[in-house]
Amino acid sequence: MKYVCNVCGYEYDEEVGDPDNGIEPGTKFEDLPEDWVCPLCGVGKEDFSEA
Repeated sequence: MKYVCNVCGYEYDEEVGDPDNGIEPGTKFEDLPEDWVCPLCGVGKEDFSEA
């Protein structure tokens, strides 16, 4: 699954993760820490939609 930031368009791909911020590839979006934010604009998970 992929999720897109509604604010800036950053795409979180579960297969890739967010290695720059310590999120391993294969990490499901719902398993991201509650304090994870968009690496580009800083909004929370609630501002993402399924791609």
